[in-house]
Amino acid sequence: MYVRPVAAAAAAFLGFALVLAGGSAAPASAAPARGASAPVPATGRDPVRAAGVPEVYAHRGASAYAPENTLLAVDLAEELGFDWVENDVQRTKDGELVVVHDETLTRTTNVRTLFPDRGPWRVRDFTADEIARLDAGSWFGVEFAGARVPTLRQYLDRVRSNDQKLLLEIKKPELYPGIERDTLEVLEEAGWLGEEEVRDRLVVQSFSADCVRIVHAERPELVTAFLGTPPVADLPKYSAFADRINPWHATISAEWVAAVHAVTGVHGRPMQVDTWIVDDAALARKVQAMGVDGIITNAPDVIRQAVAGGV
Repeated sequence: MYVRPVAAAAAAFLGFALVLAGGSAAPASAAPARGASAPVPATGRDPVRAAGVPEVYAHRGASAYAPENTLLAVDLAEELGFDWVENDVQRTKDGELVVVHDETLTRTTNVRTLFPDRGPWRVRDFTADEIARLDAGSWFGVEFAGARVPTLRQYLDRVRSNDQKLLLEIKKPELYPGIERDTLEVLEEAGWLGEEEVRDRLVVQSFSADCVRIVHAERPELVTAFLGTPPVADLPKYSAFADRINPWHATISAEWVAAVHAVTGVHGRPMQVDTWIVDDAALARKVQAMGVDGIITNAPDVIRQAVAGGV
């Protein structure tokens, strides 16, 4: 099993790379390339958000610097000082919920090598035990070999032990009938549906409006978000079951963000906007000026530096 000491090794590796580089920081104008060693800023939690400073969410963990959706990426986000991590949830052939983004396992694991005759290598065609055997780190860099695809329960336990918060995406619910209830059941069993978690530590989102609607119907107290950019005229429909509208950055304007804020969400507060995927400092400042509430990014340190200013 992939365990926390690997994260410490990764952090040490990144720090060593910084020493070799003479202590110079990566430019804030762009995220480091995939798998590239990155300087690690001083750790410690984000300061209290000032007015106009968006929340920064580590997309699939600190995935510019560690293999996405692994426990190592979660730990590295924590080492960098980020409270919020984002993940993707799908379901195995035998009903286990696992944290992986793609419908297939080919991009981020060695599934073709271990199971050469099982194409197209879809998540739903493999058991949890089979997926647990896969190497989910080597594709990103040899130093990450041995990282595993975590189950949702393993992921939740790690986020909790790091005292972090979770933006959980239910991925492709049309492929997994009933995954909304399965996800809520695991969240319940893992202690993530208590008053504190529901109030401060958990948001459930999906590209499927039906999925978000089901989650809200099952657990009305949860904070929920729809992934997309609905027309302004349709926003009241989403406010019946969602608190947030989370769009792709290229689809929004200051006027659209203001229109979302003008709508009251399902819990009686102005709807929020968390945009994705923003890895460039200039782009981060652009969406900040539009008034977004949060930025979802693979390179959270780059974006924090860009939007925090003197905070």
